[in-house]
Amino acid sequence: MSELSSEGEAEESEPEETETESESEGTEDSEAEEAEADLGEYDGERNSAGERHGRGKAQLPNGDTYDGEYEHSLRNGQGTYRFKNGARYIGQYLQNKKHGHGVFFYPDGSKYEGSWVNDQKHGYGEYTYANGDTYAGEWFNNYRHGQGTYVYKDTGSKYVGGWVNGNQEGEAELIHLNHRYRGKFLNGNPVGQGKYVFDIGCEQQGEYIQSAEDKGEEEEEEEEPSLPAALKWKATEITKLTLWTPSVKKTPPSEASPAAAEAAAAAGEAVEETGGAVEGEETMPANAVTDETADGRDDEPAHEVSSEVFSSEKHAEEEDEGSRGEEENKEAQEEQGTANLEDKEDESQEAE
Repeated sequence: MSELSSEGEAEESEPEETETESESEGTEDSEAEEAEADLGEYDGERNSAGERHGRGKAQLPNGDTYDGEYEHSLRNGQGTYRFKNGARYIGQYLQNKKHGHGVFFYPDGSKYEGSWVNDQKHGYGEYTYANGDTYAGEWFNNYRHGQGTYVYKDTGSKYVGGWVNGNQEGEAELIHLNHRYRGKFLNGNPVGQGKYVFDIGCEQQGEYIQSAEDKGEEEEEEEEPSLPAALKWKATEITKLTLWTPSVKKTPPSEASPAAAEAAAAAGEAVEETGGAVEGEETMPANAVTDETADGRDDEPAHEVSSEVFSSEKHAEEEDEGSRGEEENKEAQEEQGTANLEDKEDESQEAE
């Protein structure tokens, strides 16, 4: 987490566009020559007044060419203008000026594609620079102005935020490979409070301030104008590392099979019958060995016997004896009834 590396990357600036803009100004001047003097060779449609009107091609005295639409001798509509220095414009015109959507190819290999108003880059447009950097965003009178994104090809870093008259200014975010800076910018440099956010999960908050030495030098050299001193990054707080823990989703329990459900029901019924059978029975103490017997027999471990076992067995034996007694009584009654019936039959026979 080096402050120097963070500071150096935050102050990364985009290449100047002065050479490209001067070249475009030269090409625009060459376009204006045709408007000042209607000279050169022309092959195309004309109106009844003899003006260039409709589709046509023009070869200008300075070596430039135009192939496109005319209206009353002015470039109007869709057309292609080629400059002798290798630049060219393909897009819309309005009264001899680039107006609407168009693409401008510059001699150094850079390119602008977007909106034009009155010969100026104005509105939304995308500019690809000769070194491979790109800008996509808002323009105002040929300057980057508003919200836009500048991408540095060599480092992969990108600036996302505000622009004022071609300079990075306002709230923005400078994004690098493994961290980013969020804060305010002024004239292409970070100023005031901001923070560095690192991909490992921590943040470093602070502010860019002017050092005391730089302030003293400025006070001594007030008479001579100088460039603003570079600001220093001062960290005020570092947040702790936030560890990431995976979240495990709980799977819902699977439905029991019919066989398992029947088995569970049968087990429940058996438990209910056993519970009903032992209801009302007196339970025995938890220890089968009484305290008196346990005294003096420390060499033998005490065994705990469940009272439910004895009560269950006792109850089962009583049920068996009761059922056998009922059967014997029933058999005896049947034998007695049979004997009584035989005695009555004998008596009736004797009477006859």
